Amino acid sequence: MKRNIVFFTLVSMVVLMFNACDTVPISGRKQLRLISESDLIGMSLQAYDAFLDTSQVLPDTHKDVIVVRRIGNRIKDAVVKYLTDNGQLKRIDGFDWEFNVVNDLTVNAWCMPGGKVVVYTGILPVTKDEKSLAVVMGHEIAHAVARHGNERMSQGLAVQLGGLALSVALSEHAPETQNLFLQSYGLGSNLGMLAYSRNHESEADKLGLVFMAMAGYDPESAIGFWQRMSEQGGQAPPQILSTHPSDETRIADLKAFMPEALKYYKP
Repeated sequence: MKRNIVFFTLVSMVVLMFNACDTVPISGRKQLRLISESDLIGMSLQAYDAFLDTSQVLPDTHKDVIVVRRIGNRIKDAVVKYLTDNGQLKRIDGFDWEFNVVNDLTVNAWCMPGGKVVVYTGILPVTKDEKSLAVVMGHEIAHAVARHGNERMSQGLAVQLGGLALSVALSEHAPETQNLFLQSYGLGSNLGMLAYSRNHESEADKLGLVFMAMAGYDPESAIGFWQRMSEQGGQAPPQILSTHPSDETRIADLKAFMPEALKYYKP
């Protein structure tokens, strides 16, 4: 009897995971997705609203907000065009794009599932200009488009739970699901300090280059920006760099991918 239960559980897990694979745009990598993206967007929206309520959000008329929203809308349009052209527009179903700036000296920016983007004023002295800020925003938006948060949560669920228990957790929105969301997005401390893997970060670099290039921003500006970011590190690197590849690896990877990104750049 026990052997039958184990066998049925393993078969259930294999079937579930086989039917829960997505293909990441641009990279073509297969990824695991066990959580409904609409459910994830719902959880993100609650966390996002709570964050704004407790943060110093700059007004719509502020010059930094105007620039961030101009960049954001251009990259959003590029994302829509790329996904439409490649038959993947469903990846952003339910997105209700929003771009805000908070007065916070942390060197950081993030995009939650559903297209909720926040830029911290602390990163602006490093970006220096609009095209470098487009590097940051393109990278963070790429995380949401690539569903990296969903993938990381799905991996966590698959490890912590199994087979039938996993199905129950997903269908009944058990506490394990919410807890993994909080862990995946670093909500136990500061929103946006995302616990992505280095593979996810490298993938977001590449997707971000394509999106910013399609939005009319020179992707080669990414090299100078990430070099400046590496100089900010010291003993405690900025949160946005916490899980990123080493400086040398990142620059080398960006340079290697640059010819592909430049194909999408129309000044």
